[in-house]
Amino acid sequence: MMKNRMAKPWFFAIFLPFLLASSPRINSYSSPVIEPCDTDNDVFEVGEELVYKVYYNWNFVWLSAGEVVFRVYDDDEDYHLSARGRTYSSYEWFFKVRDNYDSYINKETLLPRLSIRDIQEGNYERYDKVTFDQRSKRAVSHKGRNRQEATSESFNLDGCMHDILSIMYYLRNVEVTSLRTGQEVPVKIFFDRETYPLKVKYLGTEDGTKVKGMGRYNTYKFSPQLIAGEVFKEGDEMSVFVSRDKNKIPVLIESPVSVGSVKVVLKSYKGLKYDFTAKVN
Repeated sequence: MMKNRMAKPWFFAIFLPFLLASSPRINSYSSPVIEPCDTDNDVFEVGEELVYKVYYNWNFVWLSAGEVVFRVYDDDEDYHLSARGRTYSSYEWFFKVRDNYDSYINKETLLPRLSIRDIQEGNYERYDKVTFDQRSKRAVSHKGRNRQEATSESFNLDGCMHDILSIMYYLRNVEVTSLRTGQEVPVKIFFDRETYPLKVKYLGTEDGTKVKGMGRYNTYKFSPQLIAGEVFKEGDEMSVFVSRDKNKIPVLIESPVSVGSVKVVLKSYKGLKYDFTAKVN
């Protein structure tokens, strides 16, 4: 019975607000403004790899559910961003996940040119290949249950637009120090044929955030707005802890889901552009 309740996608859904949980550039405290059309990259580089372990809480028992791996590749004028989510074999009697996300973003602007989502979560399958024309503010989505059943539809975009992966790497390039505690920052992405205007609340700094198996880190804390529906309930709140150094990578996520709760912890990293000075022990 519980397995059927998990038929809708949740495994990677927790990463949607997580990918938005950094701080955009703002002009002032009272009027934050995102400048999404032209961003210099000074935070990540080709070869970066971040591995996260996902824990699911069911009936007060924390289960090791799986892993998500983020990688950055070189693709001529683009960065190829990839995210791969997999459940562990020991968990797949309960719920099986095979999630693949790819984004090809321009090295000069960090805007996506192509975005591909190919996921299988329990009985749920979805394929969505989106081609962006940032100059003309248009997107074409080739979407269906799988690649063979996908159909195309065109959409007008409200200005320069990011996708679920590009927004993470874009936002890591901007400063957090301009934000005041409690400030809400608006962000927008094009995902699943819709534009999502969301807000991320900055909650200040925390010293010595404990990350299971990795030690303690000095962090920035954020609370992204969640979309009530299949995965999150009305009033649910998520906490995201981001390394307080030049790398600005999430090290811990704590989130409720519709049938339990989830923790995502940094398991390993390599290829960082800077020394990981946020780690304190």
